[in-house]
Amino acid sequence: MRCYCSICRKTAGGGGYAINLSGEAASLTLEGKEHITVYQAKGVGSDPEVVSPARRHFCKHCGSALYVFDPRWPDLLHPFASAIDTPLPKAPESVFIMLDAKPAWAGLPRDADPDSCHDAYPELSLEDWHRAHGLFDESDGEASP
Repeated sequence: MRCYCSICRKTAGGGGYAINLSGEAASLTLEGKEHITVYQAKGVGSDPEVVSPARRHFCKHCGSALYVFDPRWPDLLHPFASAIDTPLPKAPESVFIMLDAKPAWAGLPRDADPDSCHDAYPELSLEDWHRAHGLFDESDGEASP
C-alpha cells in the first residue's frame, strides 16, 4: 500500500507517499537501539494539539525512516520498504490510500486501477489484501513475500 497521508508523506515519502510493510512486532530484533529516535506526529485530525499514538522510528544519525509501531495494534509493526536492504518481491498490484491528502505534485501511475485508489483507508487491511492475493502464510500467521 502506498500511503499519501501527510504524516507518511512528510516523514518517509520522498515520492509523495510511503510504502509501509507489515510484520509481527514480536519478531523484531534490534541491535543498536541507541541509534534510533522516535517521532510522534502532532496535529492529527482537526485538533492541532492531539499527538498520534503511532511511533515512527528513525536513525538518529542519518534520518532514515525505519518503521512505525502503534500501541493500538501491539501485535503489528510496519517497516518502511525504503529501509529494507534485502531484495523485496514486487507486489502483484499497488493500492493507493489516503488520496484525500495527496498533493497535486504527487502523481499516480497512469495505469492505476480505480478500484485500488482510496481517499481514506480501504476496506481491506494489509493482512486481508495479502490473504485475498494468496500471499498470507497461514502456518506462521505472516504475509509471505
